[in-house]
Amino acid sequence: MPFSAGGVHPASQVLSPERTGRFVVTFRAIQSWNMETVYEAAGGRDGLLRLASAWHTRVLEDEVVSHAFSHGYHPQHTERLAAYWAEALGGPTTYSDQYGDETSVVRTHSGNGLHEEMDQRAIACFDQALEDVGLARDERRRRVLHDYFAWATTTTMSRYHRSAEDVPDGLHIPKWSWDGRVG
Repeated sequence: MPFSAGGVHPASQVLSPERTGRFVVTFRAIQSWNMETVYEAAGGRDGLLRLASAWHTRVLEDEVVSHAFSHGYHPQHTERLAAYWAEALGGPTTYSDQYGDETSVVRTHSGNGLHEEMDQRAIACFDQALEDVGLARDERRRRVLHDYFAWATTTTMSRYHRSAEDVPDGLHIPKWSWDGRVG
């Protein structure tokens, strides 16, 4: 189908039903109907569980990042982490429904002082875990997952480094899409 004089494909224009007696679906609407979420692109629940397990293995082997786990961790840490990532990346709200909200997550990561080296090494472990589970093969998927994890690590999880008491109540898990943070 040829483009109109304005360079716009005719199928991408919406025509009102009053004018034509029918609706025309836009190209952008068709794209959004077919667009998978980052959660789906990461393999859904199972894919994120594999990623969380690989990341957890990597950080426990890292001499700097493993310090964060030196006092122990919840026996379901990997499953909870996968559920958290799933919710943030467009999947089900299992984390919020069963384990807590963003406030509880951020409080767990707060009050530990500045730890920029640990954050950078945690991100490097995440990037290696993406390789380990095969999620780095697709550059767009690798990039969006890296960007999400780096943002969450250096922004939301590091914001309240002085005290967990500084974290406000009622925070919601931030959502992440192919275009970055949503909302």
